[in-house]
Amino acid sequence: MHKNKYVVIYLLSVSLIALEIVWTRIFSAEFFYTFAFLILSLAVLGLGLGALGLKLFSSCNNQKHLWLILSFTALFASAGPPIALHIGMDYGKLFISWLMVGKFILTIILLSAPFFSGGIALAMLFKHYHRDIPRLYMADLLGAGSGVIISVLLMNLFGTPAAVFLVGIPVIISAIVTGKSVQRLLPALLFIVTLALIPYSEKIMEKPGEERAPVIYKHWDAIAKIKIYNYQENYRGINIDNAANSPVYGFDGNWVRPDSERFQFGISVKYLIEQYDSCTFMSLGAGGGVDVLQALQEGAVEIHAVEVNPHVNKLMLDGELAEFSGFIYKDPKVKVITEDARTYVRRFKNKFDVIYSLSSNTFAALASGSFALAENYLFTTGAFKDYYRALTDNGVMMMEHQFYMPRIVSEVLDALSELGIQNPQDHFAVYDLPQMRRNILLLSKRPLTEQVRQKAFGELKPENYAQIHLLYPAPDSTAGNLINRIVTEGWSVMQDSAKIDISPCTDNRPFTAQLGLWKNFNIHKLNDLKPWEFMGFPLSKLLIIIILLIIVILVLPLNLLPYAKKGKKLSPAGWLYFFCIGIAFMVVEIVLIQRYTLFIGSSSYTCMTILFTILIGSGIGSRMSVHFKNRFPFIAIILLLAVEIFVTPLLTSTMAGLNIYGRILSAIVFIFPVTFFMGMPFPKGSYKIGELIDWGFAVNGAASVLGSTAIMLVSFSYGFKIALMVGMLFYFIAFCLINLNTRM
Repeated sequence: MHKNKYVVIYLLSVSLIALEIVWTRIFSAEFFYTFAFLILSLAVLGLGLGALGLKLFSSCNNQKHLWLILSFTALFASAGPPIALHIGMDYGKLFISWLMVGKFILTIILLSAPFFSGGIALAMLFKHYHRDIPRLYMADLLGAGSGVIISVLLMNLFGTPAAVFLVGIPVIISAIVTGKSVQRLLPALLFIVTLALIPYSEKIMEKPGEERAPVIYKHWDAIAKIKIYNYQENYRGINIDNAANSPVYGFDGNWVRPDSERFQFGISVKYLIEQYDSCTFMSLGAGGGVDVLQALQEGAVEIHAVEVNPHVNKLMLDGELAEFSGFIYKDPKVKVITEDARTYVRRFKNKFDVIYSLSSNTFAALASGSFALAENYLFTTGAFKDYYRALTDNGVMMMEHQFYMPRIVSEVLDALSELGIQNPQDHFAVYDLPQMRRNILLLSKRPLTEQVRQKAFGELKPENYAQIHLLYPAPDSTAGNLINRIVTEGWSVMQDSAKIDISPCTDNRPFTAQLGLWKNFNIHKLNDLKPWEFMGFPLSKLLIIIILLIIVILVLPLNLLPYAKKGKKLSPAGWLYFFCIGIAFMVVEIVLIQRYTLFIGSSSYTCMTILFTILIGSGIGSRMSVHFKNRFPFIAIILLLAVEIFVTPLLTSTMAGLNIYGRILSAIVFIFPVTFFMGMPFPKGSYKIGELIDWGFAVNGAASVLGSTAIMLVSFSYGFKIALMVGMLFYFIAFCLINLNTRM
């Protein structure tokens, strides 16, 4: 076994991290990202609990059974997701139905099972070969880093449903490697069954439910689950992750048509485009191309169609929707850009006459060792600074959103004030479209004239009040509306009476969608729980509190049980050391992924780049840990995190003009040094506790989920800089503990 231990750990870690990433994609699409965060964070607790099980039950500590444990890991990995999708879980009824509570517990058990058995296997190998822990931990981290890349490649090449089964193959191979003669039959059978199931994976992984219209196309990769609905003969829709929807208009490609046959748009920017002799137009989140169609029809001469999802652009360029939409994306006036819109716009100054944003948003969960609630940077104070700078001297921006407008107004006021704009309230107006249940922000580089304000989206007339009217500047009769009062009195004055959080979000705290306030929490509102916070219910915070309570009340006390057994025990300092480095590592990992999303761009590939760098860097650091004294890695981590907090943002802001490859390379250069040293505290502590590493690994696993979850509350309230300082604090405590003149 000793010859294959590195290979076994590597292959097992490939599968475990790949499971996290693939399952995140699945449950984010099928159950919305807040509930994906809840269920998968709890499932990952299984890793530490498996290590604890090995410590508590000595009968598990038998390498002869390793092949069987690995086989069970593979079996649970493949069987869990299909069962979880088909047991009829409804998270909206989680708090009001005992049946749903039972199904929720069953789902947790199903999904945590492979992590539990995988945790037993890892802890067993760490314990038996604890003197070689730098290499073993390196194999673990390098396997996890490889799993990040492999999972994304599998989802993109074969589809996410097939990836559910394919990611279990590495651990099946590890079971074959560890088994002897007849023992290899079971994992070999699992391998054959896995391959046999792949052609039917899409059907197996299809969650039961009715569709809103006939589905004529499906695609599910590492970024999104995409369906095309055929609503009418000349109207289709792109559905993304069962949450976002983008319309597609049928078009024959012929612009020579009478006015009576021109396309009609719910929000028309005809008047705005006509204010320019040669309008340069940008669609911020082009989706199904309706924005582009409108810009072409109204005479824009240069159109930037910016969409972060590459497959959506592929559909419009030469895929299922290309001919249906009249090949508008092949028009020489149109530039199709596959990139995060915020990242794209930061590269331009005085470029666009009209920036058009129609319900641009992204709801997704990011896999990150545990799971982070994802946000985009489209609606922050910093974003509106970038939009303002990107406008020509007389340019305008139109941004529509159903729910964020009060917060957006707070951000616009702050952004213009920070840019030194005098009388910022003169540079924008806000409209209400009651029948469409939409609000529109009109932001202008120059102070808005009354004529533009009155005609921007159709002339404002008393008879049109039910279709469109001003929220700001509002006439006296409606001056009491929230948005008008935010402008005239300030958001801080209005916050106490507002039903949602209207405080401006910054790039340091970009959680615009977290609109919930604790004052709105009411046990009776659980009867009609929605997976978003648009009405002010603090869902994300509630789910985080639930996870923290489970860890603090159940999991952490379980990690104290070995003190009741006979034999060698971790000292309190040793227990606390592994607790601290578990929290610290995950805090830094989560925050780095979130922060570099702004620099590289909002995409699964950003998560892949940062997570891969963290894991590979830490793996190399683990191997090199023997060459550094105990205190040096901690001093280096703390100093490098200080640089990350105070210096790196200044560097990345000056490098926004780099292309995607330049930004990725720069991010790797910035992140690698700190991650190199982050790989050292675990093997350093392991040397001190020897065979007790199984217990240390269990404490570390529980603390990792605790850290990745709790740090989101810190980030919501205080931002990423303070969150990184929390990580620094825990590394400092660990530094003090390892340098105590006491045993661990």
